[in-house]
Amino acid sequence: MDPVTFILLSLLGGFAGFLGGMLGVGGGLIVVPILVLAFNLDTRIAVGTSLLMITFTALSGTYAYYLQRRIDWKVGIITALFTVPGASLGAYATKFFTSKSLALIFGAVLCLIAVAMLRRSYRRSDRRTVKSSRPGRRGWKRRIVDRSGTVFEYDARVYSALLLFFVGGLASGFLGIGGGLIVVPLLTVYVGLPMHLAVATSMLTMIFTSISGVSTHILLGNVKFEYAIPLVIGILAGTQFGARTAKRLRSVSLERVFAFAMILIGVLLIITKM
Repeated sequence: MDPVTFILLSLLGGFAGFLGGMLGVGGGLIVVPILVLAFNLDTRIAVGTSLLMITFTALSGTYAYYLQRRIDWKVGIITALFTVPGASLGAYATKFFTSKSLALIFGAVLCLIAVAMLRRSYRRSDRRTVKSSRPGRRGWKRRIVDRSGTVFEYDARVYSALLLFFVGGLASGFLGIGGGLIVVPLLTVYVGLPMHLAVATSMLTMIFTSISGVSTHILLGNVKFEYAIPLVIGILAGTQFGARTAKRLRSVSLERVFAFAMILIGVLLIITKM
């Protein structure tokens, strides 16, 4: 690999890591199209290579959020129990199906979820003590205090989204994404986590999801390791910076940034796959 390609891939990894660390996503929806369009990789190889990169995004991001004490470990582990089998199945499905029709559906779903999140964010305001937006529905009573002293109190209704978590894992393995684009909205809208905790917990979940998906892709020969190395180098720096940026944003602001990013990505998916 020539030095210019190595540098470009490192910069791409850095940007994807920044986005992943700030929004709780893997960055695969940026990396996969660029690997295909700019670096002429086969789509399946781009998907597998992206998932290997996302594994390090998740590890780096989880460490950053662990230091901030913003991970809901119980919710994250239960979520992973359902995203992991989905990721493995989704990765294996790339052997038989093209991603065109799924990408169109996925793009539309992203836009719908983003609109719902925007409506929700404009109906509430940030508080020093963050409580569940649906206090009438019972769940686990959770109370987390982060390193800065912010108190998060909410009811975690994790069992209301288990099947959807499986779908998030399926999309992760099939499209080469970390699953955060689906898991983060599910954690906020259905489970009831505050946005900051949803982003942090999604990173923990992505460790298991991406390892499951990329293991299957490695067996299928869909990983280009020489491309993954510079992507990972960029990821390790970008994710830490993204996590620190997220900490400085208000919860509502972070939710809106995430929603607008999802709309943009969803529209791009639909346009490029039509």
